Amino acid sequence: MKNWDAIVVGAGIIGLSLAIELNKLGLRVLVVEKGEPGREASWAAGGMLVDRPAETLPGLRELATASARMYPEFVHELEDESGLKIDLRSVGTLLFAGDGTGHSPVTTQADALPQPLAELEPALEILNNPEPRFTALYIKERSVDPRHLTHAAIAAARHRGVDFSSGDQVLAVEVANGKASGVRTSKTQFAAGLVVNCAGAWAGQIGPHPFSTRPVKGQMLCVAMPQKEMVRHVVRAPDVYLIPRSDGRMLIGATVEEAGFDKQTVPETILKLRQAALDLVPKLADARILEAWAGLRPGTSDGLPILGATATPGYFVATGHFRDGILLAPVTAKLMAQMILGQKPEFDLEAFGAERFES
Repeated sequence: MKNWDAIVVGAGIIGLSLAIELNKLGLRVLVVEKGEPGREASWAAGGMLVDRPAETLPGLRELATASARMYPEFVHELEDESGLKIDLRSVGTLLFAGDGTGHSPVTTQADALPQPLAELEPALEILNNPEPRFTALYIKERSVDPRHLTHAAIAAARHRGVDFSSGDQVLAVEVANGKASGVRTSKTQFAAGLVVNCAGAWAGQIGPHPFSTRPVKGQMLCVAMPQKEMVRHVVRAPDVYLIPRSDGRMLIGATVEEAGFDKQTVPETILKLRQAALDLVPKLADARILEAWAGLRPGTSDGLPILGATATPGYFVATGHFRDGILLAPVTAKLMAQMILGQKPEFDLEAFGAERFES
């Protein structure tokens, strides 16, 4: 019977990144996934690597900045070990901010436009508005294709010898002599002295600790741009965001809905998102809709992830990243691996502890 040092529950980008990091440090790792690896929140994400104080909770800013800086090397390593290409773009973001009256907000980490807006993005309808309601800002941030990222992470993990059990829902963490001893699944049991719950919105369903996580639904769609480089920058406006990909696709998103575990798309909602995109870029009327989907982000009551040890020795948790799972994957993997191996994490994780939700 095969033995493992650690079991990671959940094969989203958080679990995959942590499995790879633990493998690098010499542990034999098994990833147990209730469905198909990489096909839940990570597959549904947009991939904007937002590292801007105005859009990041104060408690997350340090981790967000550190993780954003790690991204180029993170992607390079995954590409190198998987042999797959990941679409990481560094063109930047155009943010249309303000109160809808043309009043410019107080902003930090945003720059003046490097050149006139008409030269940066000539297809934007907002250029034709004689009285613009929002101020255009330029942000030096990246975007990544999360599906490329998860495919590469799965391939890199397998290349390294990480094992997978797919279509196998974890029901509970097994405890022996007061310590984690493995997991019990819908099919079988697996033994290991270390278990990490990276099950996203489903993390709270796994005993023995009821983590305070919930699903937050997001609907979005993907279109094929009429011309490949018709929009180059990520464009963020109050009602919609546009994320161009290097192959000519564009993502249009996204809703934030409290709808339980419902992943159905609503045609009216998708059409509303498309119309908001058309209001920004009328030429998208000629764009062919490729697909529409909904994903379930793992939310918490205070908006911060749950990172760290649980009350059961050997049992750890890394979940609740909400809209920042793609961004925070590299730093989460590094810090959690340090903690799991008994080292002092480079950043203080006390604010993210699971015990903060215990009454």
